[in-house]
Amino acid sequence: TSAGRVDCYRRGCFIWESKKLNLPGAVAGKPGARRLDDALMRARAQAEAYARALPASEGRPPFVVVVDVGNVIELYAEFSRSGATYTPFPDARSHRIGLADLARPEVRERLRALWLDPLSLDPTRASAKVTRQVAAELAELAKSLENAGHEPQRVAAFLTRCLFSMFAEDIGLLPRDDEGQGGFVSLLTRYRTKPERLTKMLHLLWHGMDVGGPNGALEGEATQRFNGKLFKGWNQEGYVLPLSPEQVDGLLRAARANWCEVEPAIFGTLLERALEPGERHALGAHYTPRAYVERLVLPTVVEPLRADWADAQAAALVLQREAEALPEGKKREEKQAAAVAELRRFHHQLCSTRVLDPACGSGNFLYVTLEHLKRLEGEVLARLEELGHQQAALGLEGETVTVAQLRGLELNPRAAALAELVLWIGWLQWQVRTSGLGSVAEPVVHDYGNIECRDAVLAWDAQELALDAAGQVLTRWDGRSMKAHPVTGELVPDEAAQVPQWRYVNPRAAQWPQVEFIVGNPPFIGASAMRAALGDGYTEALRKTWADVPESADFVMYWWHQAAETVRAGRAKRFGFITTNSLRQTFNRRVLEAHLAAPKNPLMLSFAVPDHPWVDSAHGAAVRIAMSVGVQGQGEGRLLTVTAEQETAETGHDEIEVTLAERVGLIHADLRVGANVAAAQALRA
Repeated sequence: TSAGRVDCYRRGCFIWESKKLNLPGAVAGKPGARRLDDALMRARAQAEAYARALPASEGRPPFVVVVDVGNVIELYAEFSRSGATYTPFPDARSHRIGLADLARPEVRERLRALWLDPLSLDPTRASAKVTRQVAAELAELAKSLENAGHEPQRVAAFLTRCLFSMFAEDIGLLPRDDEGQGGFVSLLTRYRTKPERLTKMLHLLWHGMDVGGPNGALEGEATQRFNGKLFKGWNQEGYVLPLSPEQVDGLLRAARANWCEVEPAIFGTLLERALEPGERHALGAHYTPRAYVERLVLPTVVEPLRADWADAQAAALVLQREAEALPEGKKREEKQAAAVAELRRFHHQLCSTRVLDPACGSGNFLYVTLEHLKRLEGEVLARLEELGHQQAALGLEGETVTVAQLRGLELNPRAAALAELVLWIGWLQWQVRTSGLGSVAEPVVHDYGNIECRDAVLAWDAQELALDAAGQVLTRWDGRSMKAHPVTGELVPDEAAQVPQWRYVNPRAAQWPQVEFIVGNPPFIGASAMRAALGDGYTEALRKTWADVPESADFVMYWWHQAAETVRAGRAKRFGFITTNSLRQTFNRRVLEAHLAAPKNPLMLSFAVPDHPWVDSAHGAAVRIAMSVGVQGQGEGRLLTVTAEQETAETGHDEIEVTLAERVGLIHADLRVGANVAAAQALRA
């Protein structure tokens, strides 16, 4: 609880902190603006303290509102409602509402929703529905092209180029014709009944997008050079697939969606299901909601960075006040330059921060991390501009958060390719939204090689076929293919889907890229199911390589162990993983205990949720998981316990809303705070 008194609190909506500052000239661009920023920042901190002090039964409100009465209203949001930092809403450039802004209908509607339905302002809720519709349309189109005799891999590559073209024209990266249609849609419409001509024109369009300059498909209008991997191979067979009028209509229906609103956090998962024949049955199933992903990304990556940002802001404010107290002259300029330098130092830190997801799938954890980094960068740049430092200067020096900072490891080639696509779509969305088209330099897309298609926990020199005593190749179920049971109708392993068994030559631990933070959702395979899912050869090589991990531990614990070793050795700052909620049970808990009780450089859990609803991204099945965040050292952490769960009634929204109770204390290996019961030993007498 808190001894303070909240000015205004509406349960499930906001905490409202009002001030009457009476600062002359306290509007943007005038001398009093910095004092206004300082006062409102302190008011925001006060409101956030009230939010943290609310009883667990109240939950956290999604908004904090800070008001200078008669002057401005500031909005800050935290839609995951899990105790994370409230951030400027909708972004750092438009979260402050002046009195004159109240004349705008959209601003009044935003404030009305703040009182009546604040969660409707969560942009991911509307975009989730759009994303589902687009994925369903692409799935039907993929099935149609496969039925026409095209290989699934070529169909996936072709449709990926199509959807990126739809996105590029919606954000303004492709020119529009006289009727306002984007270049890609214009070609589909014009040559709908001329498949050979359409094939040729799409070749020309994508080749032009690859190299840049005058584009033959767009009557010579110039396009930017996109580069990257996406539009390479334009002279190879199957680069463009012939389309029937009905298939063109399917593309046009997908193109009608507002691609600026597509939600990258779930798009990769749904697109992977749409383009993979074996996964298409799961397209209508649930997906992992963004709020669940944020619940781990925030304490693992974002909150440590925001703590550094708060320190940088405080230091800059002190220096700025000292500058304002000095007369005009060299000493004042030096103090002002020092204030700018504090913020620029943090900006450089932000642009140098690297994050790894060592089981990245189609990139949802990496995208959510990227968006939070870009959102934080927007706040830094806005603050620098207030101090008179122009954002353009930063751009010229190449200092900005980029896709290259997000590293991923993924064994599935298609998922790895989609992860790159998701990151670029997300980055371009955010870049154009906050800085305009002019901020997108050529090449539009880079081939950074930041997503590596390889095993994350095991490396080897070669694979050899495993043979039985008669010299026949050993096979096993592929671990993925399912079929409907003839009696129950439930999905069961398809025994006809067999793959060869392998022997691994010179197996060893896989190396991870050097990063500051590690976060992700490694695969859920129990210890008893590893041989069936991964094969005898792989399982034996893995257990031999990682002898410190008990054989009774689940597959995910090999990621947990490697991340813990990395953090304890000082090669990363912290890590956070999703695991099954069996993390607390003895066979998995042994891995945690070894690191938490290590005599040298022990690990501590800074954040944990022992039991939380989750959605398996592969098949959309509801499962129970645990979240844990590890950092080197000893000390207390935040333990969040789910006290209530409620299904949402919204169409296309798969989140089960949870109420969380928080305790602070030393978190033990069984994800409890208090007496370390799991470490109790039998009396010797």
